[in-house]
Amino acid sequence: MILPAPPSPILLLDLAAEHAALQPTLNDAMQEVLDSAAFIQGPAVGQFAAELGAHLGGVHVVPCANGTDALTLALMSLELPAGAEVITPAFTYVATLEAAALMGLRPVLVDVLPDTFNIDPAAVEAAITPRTGAIVAVHLFGQCADLEALRAISQRHGVALIEDNAQALGATFQMPNGETAFAGAVGEVGTTSFFPSKNLGCLGDGGALLTREAARAALLQQLANHGQSQKYHHQRIGLNSRLDTLQAALLRVKLRQLPHNTAARQAVAARYDDALDGVAGVVIPARDPRSTHVFHQYTIQVTDSGRRDDLQHFLKSCGVPTMIYYPLPVHAQPAYAYLGYRAGQFPVAEQLCQSVLSLPIHPLLAVAQQEYVVHILTQALA
Repeated sequence: MILPAPPSPILLLDLAAEHAALQPTLNDAMQEVLDSAAFIQGPAVGQFAAELGAHLGGVHVVPCANGTDALTLALMSLELPAGAEVITPAFTYVATLEAAALMGLRPVLVDVLPDTFNIDPAAVEAAITPRTGAIVAVHLFGQCADLEALRAISQRHGVALIEDNAQALGATFQMPNGETAFAGAVGEVGTTSFFPSKNLGCLGDGGALLTREAARAALLQQLANHGQSQKYHHQRIGLNSRLDTLQAALLRVKLRQLPHNTAARQAVAARYDDALDGVAGVVIPARDPRSTHVFHQYTIQVTDSGRRDDLQHFLKSCGVPTMIYYPLPVHAQPAYAYLGYRAGQFPVAEQLCQSVLSLPIHPLLAVAQQEYVVHILTQALA
């Protein structure tokens, strides 16, 4: 098989190029923070929180140090008793369980849907017990979980709904009453991450919590700042979890580019859809018609899962990087063996771990680069 050379180096994510286009504005933002010397809780933190809240339909935003802290703080705000159960998907990044485990809560895993990869509401309903304190819905890869069903379940059983929105910032969901809700703004608390690879990423670590309740926002703010009601007066046990002023200033610049970057990601995804729909050996990402998709990842399924790893190695040899999110389900991780789950208990999650493959997607992926990715992929599957 004679294959062409890639038109230029292809990256999963090209942060250097994205930042180069913003460099003068980023430099100005950094210099302003340096000049002010307000490195902790400077004005940019509050400004960014207000601007992100307005961007997401008027939610309260509480910045914090990272996405895992955001999950931990969300659970802290619920004041659940030790050992309370927190329902999470079996196909997710480990931080979703980690936060609950560190809080002395018990993660209860449920399977996911085979098309959208998001948590299965029927499985959630079946897992509810008198000990259930919260449901954590992960909006995986950029598309909302079934917020209609999950909100109904949480209300019916009187348990909190937390939305892990680290991969779907800006996605929306059409509720049955006609309301268009932003991901992260439906449950009691939404959480997000500004890890550099996220659709809205800072130049280090960062995170935030989202809520429509002013009282909960005040509580979360207190918990994130050592439990202080005012300086040196500690009403609760809290965390030291703050978004640095410098990161907030840089995020303010990048937030203004988010709508453009989201549209660019969606255009890349549409081209992949057109090129790969109907190609034997792969399944393109399913879309829930009620949700927009901001495509943090463009994740296909390789129908012959036994070929997935060989396909990945071949693509790499041809200059096409890919990633597997995630190669091992969370119940198979040694750290969570204490939960007592067995192989085969979550068949959809286990199958996805063997079949998913994420292709390059970012706002600056050139059409010629994408055509090369598709050409190599389809040739390999032929």
